[in-house]
Amino acid sequence: MTLAREIPQQDRLSRPEFVGMIAMLFATVAFSIDSMLPALPEIAAELTAGAPNRAQLILTSFVLGMGIGTFIAGPLSDRFGRKPVIMGGALLYCAAALAAWAAPTLETLLLARVVGGLGAAAPRVVSLALVRDLYRGREMARIMSFAMLIFTLVPAVAPLMGTVIIAGLGWRGIFLSFLAFSAVSMLWLGLRQRETLLPEARRDFSAARLWEALREVLSHRVIVTAIGVQTLVFGALFGTLSSTQQIFDVTFDRGASFPFWFAVIALMAGTASLVNAALVMRLGMRFLVTVALGGQLVLSLGMWTMTSQGLWPEALVFPAHVAWTTSVFFMAGLTLGNLNALAMEPVGHIAGMAASVIGSVATVLAVALAAPLGLAFDGTPLPLMLGVAAFSGVGFLLIRSLPRA
Repeated sequence: MTLAREIPQQDRLSRPEFVGMIAMLFATVAFSIDSMLPALPEIAAELTAGAPNRAQLILTSFVLGMGIGTFIAGPLSDRFGRKPVIMGGALLYCAAALAAWAAPTLETLLLARVVGGLGAAAPRVVSLALVRDLYRGREMARIMSFAMLIFTLVPAVAPLMGTVIIAGLGWRGIFLSFLAFSAVSMLWLGLRQRETLLPEARRDFSAARLWEALREVLSHRVIVTAIGVQTLVFGALFGTLSSTQQIFDVTFDRGASFPFWFAVIALMAGTASLVNAALVMRLGMRFLVTVALGGQLVLSLGMWTMTSQGLWPEALVFPAHVAWTTSVFFMAGLTLGNLNALAMEPVGHIAGMAASVIGSVATVLAVALAAPLGLAFDGTPLPLMLGVAAFSGVGFLLIRSLPRA
């Protein structure tokens, strides 16, 4: 018997409000990453002037902490419930934001960002388990698509907000905005959403039970394969995020207008979630992920060839890069929700642990791919294009081995 049948319909939030709340919880991560992009040049100049590429680590260090925290947050939510764990993670996230605001060195700042990622893992992964408590299969994928559509607005406006904050408070002021964002989302969750994990469905938090659940999650071929594909998609996404500001600034001399271009890219890529919501019930999750990865492989190889050989007319070099960057984010929007739904389908009875293993392993491994890819920036987008092509190609081969869903 599933929790979706145990919790009466009248005790749930309306679907629009539920989707909006979940989207804001997801957006904690996006806001924590994307609002930092305009600050990277100033942080590099102040804290790591001799090696400006190292400023990118402010993004991947947060992602690393989030990946580690993801493994812990899910099991805790299986034992204590979804809401208490999300709230506790938010408090840790806020404390880390204050530490980052006061950090005197890059190393201290990176440590604070890792801790902030640990806290942000709770809203990110436990909200996924919360959705799985109430929905399943393609209906869950549809809910996730609508949530991702709203979530897309945050990456679109975050760099613009970061620019405004930097102008008024300096780059350190961005960390104070994290406190305000988290406070709003926690008030919404605390006042409006009832606990979705009923007491009789909770699991003891013990090493033996965790190991048992871990073995069960990793015993499913579909889950292991989905984790591998997610790792590659996240690697492409985080690698692009890490170097995109430098590419716009150094390669194309458009640093001042970067927040506006990023907003255009995010809004255009956000339509992927709308497309997915419209098609997933009819075509299936595996098919859409396969098409997205295959298409990205072709696009990235084509872009690398055209750019490396100087085949673009001068007037089209920048528009072509904007279109390609949009395609990377579009690919992520068309795959990540479906991969999560595919992986979660067999393990609804341990949704918290499953969400933790899936998210943690994929995220931590993705950092190992994304950090070198971002640091490989050489003044051109060529290393990034080649890396995205490689990740997409391997992901395409992996997803082809999954049964249709």
